[in-house]
Amino acid sequence: MSSIKKLAGQTIWYGASSIFARLLNYMLTPYLTFAFRKTPDYGKMSLVYALIPFLYTLVLFGFETAYFRFIQKKEYEKDVYNTVSSSLIISTAIFTVLTVYFNHQIAAFIGIANHPEYITISAFIIAFDAISTLPFAKLRHDGRPRKFALIRVSGILLNIALTFFFLSVCPALYKKHPDSILLFIYSAGFGVGYVLLANLIQSLFQVLALSRELLQFRWRINVKLWKEIVIYSLPLTIAGFAGVVNETFDRIMLKKWNSLSGDAAIIQVGIYSACYKLSILISLFVQAFRMGAEPFFFKQSSQEDAPRTFARVMKFFVIVICVMFLVVALYLDAWKDLFIKDPKMWEGLKVVPILLFANMFLGIYINLSIWYKLSHKTTAGAYITLIGAAITLAINYLFIPRFSYMACAWATFLCYGTMMVISYQWGQKSYRIPYATKKLVAYMVIVAMLYFIHHFITGLFTGEIFSLALATLLTAGYMLFVVRIEKKEFQKLPYVGKWIR
Repeated sequence: MSSIKKLAGQTIWYGASSIFARLLNYMLTPYLTFAFRKTPDYGKMSLVYALIPFLYTLVLFGFETAYFRFIQKKEYEKDVYNTVSSSLIISTAIFTVLTVYFNHQIAAFIGIANHPEYITISAFIIAFDAISTLPFAKLRHDGRPRKFALIRVSGILLNIALTFFFLSVCPALYKKHPDSILLFIYSAGFGVGYVLLANLIQSLFQVLALSRELLQFRWRINVKLWKEIVIYSLPLTIAGFAGVVNETFDRIMLKKWNSLSGDAAIIQVGIYSACYKLSILISLFVQAFRMGAEPFFFKQSSQEDAPRTFARVMKFFVIVICVMFLVVALYLDAWKDLFIKDPKMWEGLKVVPILLFANMFLGIYINLSIWYKLSHKTTAGAYITLIGAAITLAINYLFIPRFSYMACAWATFLCYGTMMVISYQWGQKSYRIPYATKKLVAYMVIVAMLYFIHHFITGLFTGEIFSLALATLLTAGYMLFVVRIEKKEFQKLPYVGKWIR
């Protein structure tokens, strides 16, 4: 139980900072949907932020996971940080030069040919984020969550403040005092560029804040270790690249293959992207869990009861994300008022329950993926994610022209669902973990049924207060049901068991 407690503590620290940071970042969604209302700019911004993860995955090359894997080997313990950092800095410099050089071609590819400057700014965002990745990983490995949290949250607060300054303060100041010295970098109409510029300053701030960790590396590359890391990381990079296809490339496909054209197609991208962010709660928890779980799983793998621990982690994970599904899906009317300030975008809310379940599948897949990372079969992860990418591309290509962003949502659902099933089946043959599979599937089926019950009843009896009351009743009922079923498990948990009799 001490191992579960340790993971919970790490997830709370890293998770709380990540969740808080991303919540702050997501709080920009209502502001940006309002600031860019009646324009295609929110869609343009979404296209740029759909591209950035692709390029970031190529630059990072799976080195973060490789660091956690190889730092466990005593013979390489002193060389891992130096080797990975040196290699990453060199590859990042090459990438940045190439991206800036081909910025016009890249901008045209994603549908914003008139704004190559967005690509240039994005290249430097990616460069600074890549450089800060290993220092952040070092903080996680060394067990220093407070500094990790402080830097992450401070960076997001800086981003928000700068975004507000560029999009609200500067235009107001420009009207009243066009000669103000504060406007030396302001240009009316730059719009999305200022969102990116704020992000760039945040990324640079993180590098500076991590300078102590960054400067601890030495320009040394252990060639033997580097070759092993590349062999280990290449499948992870392929998997990561295919994973980004599954996660963000649908925005670019939605722009290219939509039956609409021009600004109308970009507006569709904006609607889908804004509604996608309402699956925030589950995706935030999945991200927070990954931050704490990845180093935990590698350290725990040497223990004799590791498979049993992994199974118990999965059980608690599924219980939490099922509750989160209900909290978002049943209270969707309240969430939309909070996050999406342009009522014209509410037409896309029907994708939210589908995307919530898709993110549940993704979280379970990330949990399952420990089998191929521990058994050094990272090619399996590449194959599984490539299958998911093929599903994403095929469904979007065939159905976007007819069903627009609904095709994107179902493609995401089927992609992650397929990846989850394949990983489970394959993993149980290679690295058996005693998951309570039937029980966990039942928990997910029940929350889906509760959603449909809520949707059906609120269709008969309208009223926001009634909808919220019914949502609260169903959510509380589900939580009490789970606690009763898992009473023995919850009694073993520190700080929780004493409340359950």
